Amino acid sequence: MESIVYQQLNGKAAATIHGRVLALFNGGKTLTPARLLQMPAAKLRGAGLSANKFLAVRDLAQKCLSGVVTPRADLEALSDAEIIARLTQVRGIGEWTAQMFLMFTLGRPDVLPTGDYGVLKAFGLLYRKNGRLPPSSALERHGKIWAPYRTAASWYLWRSLDAAGPA
Repeated sequence: MESIVYQQLNGKAAATIHGRVLALFNGGKTLTPARLLQMPAAKLRGAGLSANKFLAVRDLAQKCLSGVVTPRADLEALSDAEIIARLTQVRGIGEWTAQMFLMFTLGRPDVLPTGDYGVLKAFGLLYRKNGRLPPSSALERHGKIWAPYRTAASWYLWRSLDAAGPA
């Protein structure tokens, strides 16, 4: 749910909305898929969820109840590909969001988000691709040499943009 709330928002605004949603559920202590589905739409929208995010978190709750998205302990046993396949069945969750979940929530060590703008930009700068964004396929091919630590490689690519400063 947090990943959905944070999509396309700056961190402070997203944290505020996420906090308001959790407050509806005693700070998150009573948040369950069933309770989320029972919560009136007006309250969730009043907490700051856009219409699309409201529909996405409701779909996530329904997918949790139906078993498409399993509890975290069960997700841990699944392959990265299986987790991505399950999560991307939820409205509003694409491959990038699923990859960020794998990296930052599950701590998976070998995820290379080839569609991430920052990773692609840093890869292009590192390998002097004339300032142009390289195709995802080039990053995917080259990224094989970083396995099984492509998550760390991604982190270093992101950080290299911070170190480079403004263009």
